[in-house]
Amino acid sequence: MIADAPSGWVARWTAQLGAGISALDLACGSGRHARLLAGRGCRVTAVDRDPAAAQALVNEPNVEFVHADLEADPWPLAKRTFDAIVVTNYLHRPLFTALKRALAPGGLLVYETFAAGNAAFGRPSNPDYLLRPRELLDAFGADMRLLAFEDGFTTQPKPAMVQRIAARNGDVAAVLAAEKCHL
Repeated sequence: MIADAPSGWVARWTAQLGAGISALDLACGSGRHARLLAGRGCRVTAVDRDPAAAQALVNEPNVEFVHADLEADPWPLAKRTFDAIVVTNYLHRPLFTALKRALAPGGLLVYETFAAGNAAFGRPSNPDYLLRPRELLDAFGADMRLLAFEDGFTTQPKPAMVQRIAARNGDVAAVLAAEKCHL
C-alpha cells in the first residue's frame, strides 16, 4: 500500500456516500481522504494547520480548504454540520464534543488513529497521542449507532497499533433515513 493512499478503513466505510453530500476531512494532511471523497462527488471541507495542505488541494474540485490550528484556535466550523466526518492519524480529545455537534443527524463518522502499544512500532509513542483501549467506542459509541469498531495491530500501511470506529449519528430512524439517501 502506498503511504499516501486512502486508508482502507475510510475507503470501506465511505464507499456508499452519495454525490453532493457534505463531508469534513479533519486534520487532512496531504488530502488523501479529501480527494477520495471529492472523487465520489462529495462537497468536502478539508481542515489542517499546515498551509502546504492547501497547496496540495488547490486544484481539487469540490474541496474547500480551511486553515486552522485545531489545538490552539477556536473550533473553525461553528454552526456548520456535515453528512460525513473523517479523521485519521490525528488525536485531540477536546474536539470529540465538537465532532459530535458537527455531525448531521444520520451522518457518518469514520475515525482511525493510533492506539496504546504503538510505541513498540515507532511514532507516535507519547501516550497523550495514543488512544486508550476502547476510547473511541466510549467517546462515540453511546451517542451513535455503531457500525464497526476495531482496536489492535495492523500491518498496513505500516506496522502499528490502531483504533477505528465507524458510526452513524442518531437514533434508528435518522440512520435509516440517511442510509436510504445513500449517506
